[in-house]
Amino acid sequence: MDSSLFRRIFLPVFFLFLAVAANAQQPAIPSTGFAGLDQYRASRLAVFTDDFGQLKRYRGANGSLQAMPLPKDRVVFFGDSITDLWKLEDYFPDKPYENRGIGGQTTPQMLVRFRQDVIELHPRVAVVLAGTNDIAGHTGAMLNEDIEANLSSMAELARAHNIRVVFSSLLPVHNYTPKAQDFFAQRPKERILELNSWLREYCAAHGDVYLDYFAALVDDRGLLKKELADDGLHPNAAGFRIMAPLAEGAIAKALASKP
Repeated sequence: MDSSLFRRIFLPVFFLFLAVAANAQQPAIPSTGFAGLDQYRASRLAVFTDDFGQLKRYRGANGSLQAMPLPKDRVVFFGDSITDLWKLEDYFPDKPYENRGIGGQTTPQMLVRFRQDVIELHPRVAVVLAGTNDIAGHTGAMLNEDIEANLSSMAELARAHNIRVVFSSLLPVHNYTPKAQDFFAQRPKERILELNSWLREYCAAHGDVYLDYFAALVDDRGLLKKELADDGLHPNAAGFRIMAPLAEGAIAKALASKP
């Protein structure tokens, strides 16, 4: 066969076949109905497959903490992006509070890293804020019962290690700005209210502390106050200023309770 004919016809067909075969091996990601969320989920495939709980994020920082003397009344703030974005040192100066938030995470991911990022730091209190990304479907569709089961497991692990638990309510969400529309649509208010109701009842039944951010941040329409979050979901500085004394009060209550 003429070598030039081979290069012009058969080689392109061969490489096209390889490309099609490679694409065929890529898993199809179920659509959530939101293009932005679909794109986000696709961008997280490496995380979901290589380090689902993102244990690498705080492994080094945890090692450094564990090499130092344990301060009295250490508190770990544990959660998703709302916690991750909170600059605790600005709102709780000189407090032994550690931030272990990771943006985008859901409760199954948090449960994977709960031992490393909470228990092994030996805090007296864990302030947990989680569930909004589960409702949105970041790691797939989740029933409220699934979220509740994961939160219950975190609380049981904490109690087994004499760590007091503060369960934070989910925050309300608003749709007052263009950036807020998808976040709001992905998080139905009814599900947020149902999960918060369960959290309140769970804390009352098990001796944990319920931290009600929702009531302090909600407006007369049942949405997050517009001035507290530009994107409808993540508090800005004004939002965190409201949340900080509420968290401090809940921590004090937890410290005063019996383990």
